[in-house]
Parts: sequence; structure tokens; C-alpha cells
Amino acid sequence: MPIYEYQCKFCSHKFQLLQKMSDPAPTVCPNCHKEGGIKKLISQTSFELKGSGWYVTDYKNSSSSPTKSKKENSNSNNNSKEESKK
Repeated sequence: MPIYEYQCKFCSHKFQLLQKMSDPAPTVCPNCHKEGGIKKLISQTSFELKGSGWYVTDYKNSSSSPTKSKKENSNSNNNSKEESKK
């Protein structure tokens, strides 16, 4: 269940609620007990993508590797052909 952050427009009290996505938003401030002044805030998440398996760390490096290996293979094939001609 996600944690939602709310703020009262009357007393500026900020609070968080752990609730289902289908649950209704609160209407009463737990601090001043006034009704109708609660708004949902958009807060920053602590979710970060780290480690291998993401575009910056994997795909960027792997795109240069196949071209390098193709060049190395073609060079080794050319060297073996030249040696067989001698």
C-alpha cells in the first residue's frame, strides 16, 4: 500500500496516510479538525535504479563491444588468409 502525503490549507499541517489506492482521500484535518481543506501533495520518491541491467550501464557499453569484436574477427581472418597464401 502506498503512503500519500496531504496538507491542510487552513493550518498548513502536513501528514501522511498509508492507504489503498481505492480508499477515499481524507476530508478532515487531524490537527485543526476542520473539514474540506485537505489537498494531496506530490512528493519525491526514494526509488532509484542502480546496478547492472539499466541503459546507462549495459546497453551503452554493449553497443561498442560488438563492433570491436567484428573488427577483431575480420583482422584475424585476414591474417589467417595471408598466412595460408605464404
